[in-house]
Amino acid sequence: MNQTLMLTNSFRVAVSRSPTSRVPSLRQGLCLARNACAAVGLALLFWASTAFAQTSSEDAPPPIVVPKQAPVSEPASLPQKEPDPNAQPQSSSVSTALAVTPPDNNDEAKQSKRILWIFPNYRAVSADTQLPPLSLKRKFWLATQDSFDYSSFITAGILAGVSQAKNSYPEFGQGAKGYGRYYWHGAADQAVGNYLTEAIVPAVTHEDPRYYTLGHGGFFKRTGYAVSRLLVTRTDAGGRTFNFSEIVGNGAGAGISDRYYPARERTWTKTGQKWLTQIALDGAFNIVKEFWPDINHAIFHGKY
Repeated sequence: MNQTLMLTNSFRVAVSRSPTSRVPSLRQGLCLARNACAAVGLALLFWASTAFAQTSSEDAPPPIVVPKQAPVSEPASLPQKEPDPNAQPQSSSVSTALAVTPPDNNDEAKQSKRILWIFPNYRAVSADTQLPPLSLKRKFWLATQDSFDYSSFITAGILAGVSQAKNSYPEFGQGAKGYGRYYWHGAADQAVGNYLTEAIVPAVTHEDPRYYTLGHGGFFKRTGYAVSRLLVTRTDAGGRTFNFSEIVGNGAGAGISDRYYPARERTWTKTGQKWLTQIALDGAFNIVKEFWPDINHAIFHGKY
C-alpha cells in the first residue's frame, strides 16, 4: 500500500542555494535530465495500458483434483455370540478420546484482507503459502484495489487537511478551493505510486509485487526480513531478484509528480526527498504487515 507523497514536506532538509553564477548550460542539463525521467515514467504508463488492453483473461490457477476414495466393503456379518453375564462392560473413554480431536487453529499465521477493518492489506501473503504467479490483469487489479479503496480517499482527505494546516504548499492557498488542490494532488500521488510499483514496473521486470510474510523467528529477524524486502523481492517464477518495482517505481513516481506540483517544488533535492520518504514509508508498512497476524491474534483474537 503506497501512501501519498505529500508527507515529504515534513522531511524537508535545509539545502544551500546555488550560487548565482551557475553556468546556464548546467541548469538546462539538469532540467533535461529530470524531464527525461518523467518521460520514461510516462512511457511505461503508455506501454502498460496498451498491454493491459490486450489481456482478455487472467491466468487461473490449476484446479485441484481430489482423488476419489474406493468404497470400503463392509465386513461379512459374523454370528453373534451370547452375552457373557460375568463379563464387565469396557469403558469407551479411549475410543471417545480418539474420536474427538480439536481442530487446528492457524489464525495466528493468517493475513487478513484489511488491517483493523480499514486499511487494505491485499498484497500481504500468509506465511508458508505458495501462490501461482500474478497475470498482468491481476497486477493491475491489485494496484486498482489499493488506489481506489474507500480508505484511500479517507487517507487523502486527512493528509490534505494536515498539509493545508501546515501551509505546505502556499501556492495552493487556503479555504475550500485550496483544500481541493491539496486533496487531488494527494490522491494523484497515491494512484501514480501504486500503479508504478504494483503493476507497471512488475509487469516489465516480471516481479511479484506481493509481500510474503516470514511468520517465524525472533523480533529482530522478522524486522530485518521486512526491511530487506525493499531491496529483494520474488519473481513470477518464484526466484529472488532486486526489487526494481520499489526502487525504480517510486523514483519514477516522484519524477512524474514534479509535472503537476508547483515549480518551486521541482528541484532535485525535493524530488529525492519524496523518493526516499516513500521508500521509508513502504519499509514501515512492511513491518506492520509482518507482525499484523500476531497482533490480530494476540489482542483482537482474529476478529480483524
